[in-house]
Amino acid sequence: MRIRTRLVLAALPVGTALLLPASAGAWPNDTGDPFTMKVDDVGCRAGRAAVTLHNQGTQPVSFDLRSDGTSTASGSIPARKTIVKQVEVRKGSRAEIEAYSVTENQPDTLIDSTFVENDCPWGHHLDRLPFRSHHAAHRLPFTGPPTDLMGKLATAGGLVVMGCILWWYGSIWPRSKP
Repeated sequence: MRIRTRLVLAALPVGTALLLPASAGAWPNDTGDPFTMKVDDVGCRAGRAAVTLHNQGTQPVSFDLRSDGTSTASGSIPARKTIVKQVEVRKGSRAEIEAYSVTENQPDTLIDSTFVENDCPWGHHLDRLPFRSHHAAHRLPFTGPPTDLMGKLATAGGLVVMGCILWWYGSIWPRSKP
């Protein structure tokens, strides 16, 4: 078998692996939301969480920010700008923060929702200590590399092994009779 044929057989699984996820839409790009929301942890001194709203579009967007179903802030976000609003969370409790897009003649559209917890210890302000985080007790210890990295490495290794097997098989098949 010719070298060119073996190269094509070896490149076939790699080409399939590269082209198949893109054609199947494995990574959808959701650009339908007019803005995004990011919520920071609750600051122990203030008892408030910073909510960052970023307008992704070219038009101003009206929003309504709710904490446990109660409106805490509303207004509009200028085009391609970011605003920060503070939402109060009582000590020892948690709150669901929701961001809604507000448009005329249509019901409010939920853009994002997340829970924040004010688990700051009472009487002790750990945010003053530079070496400790107030969420240190809730973090798990490091137990190794992330599993998605291991999955990607295993897939790459499998593709290399499969290519080697196809290369070898292409070199011995079809056998010619003397």
